[in-house]
Amino acid sequence: MSEDPRLEAARYRIGQEARASGDNPAADGADDAPPRAHGTPTAHERALYVETAIQQAIRRGDFDDLPGAGKPLEGLGDHHDPDWWIRRKIQNERLTGLGPAALMLRTEDAEFTQTLDALTRDADVRAHVEDFNRRVVEARRQLQGGPPVVTATRDVDAEVAAWHERRRQRAAAASTPPSESEPRRRRRLFRRR
Repeated sequence: MSEDPRLEAARYRIGQEARASGDNPAADGADDAPPRAHGTPTAHERALYVETAIQQAIRRGDFDDLPGAGKPLEGLGDHHDPDWWIRRKIQNERLTGLGPAALMLRTEDAEFTQTLDALTRDADVRAHVEDFNRRVVEARRQLQGGPPVVTATRDVDAEVAAWHERRRQRAAAASTPPSESEPRRRRRLFRRR
């Protein structure tokens, strides 16, 4: 038994339908039937096989509890966008590095402060801002189409000074002693456990 039993069942059903309707050209000796290799399924057999597999999966419950079951697909009625599915995949999976340079630079610009705050050295901050400015200028020069580049370049010295100020504020906030109510709250947490 080398073949799938579902395929055999579909072939059996096709044979039964052909016998019942009298449309069996091979049995009538008709020469106009297209020659096919033994065991090669026809398009109708493949369709029956697929339909059988789907019906069995439904009975097994393979399609139960799918995300979004019974809900309309989001954004399909707004406007015609042939790439809606890839945009949703990029958004849901939070993929980075994909898309036109203008959009990637806008995204990076929105998260610029957090990116700089993750750096620890003055030279790294300066290098990152200079690299960002270089990529903005390159994206403006390219004529490959896509949305326009509206992201502004950043002043390197101003960004470094702002980074130093944010670091100083974080250090000051970390060095302030806890308020009077803080130790009591900690004691209460330990008592509960």
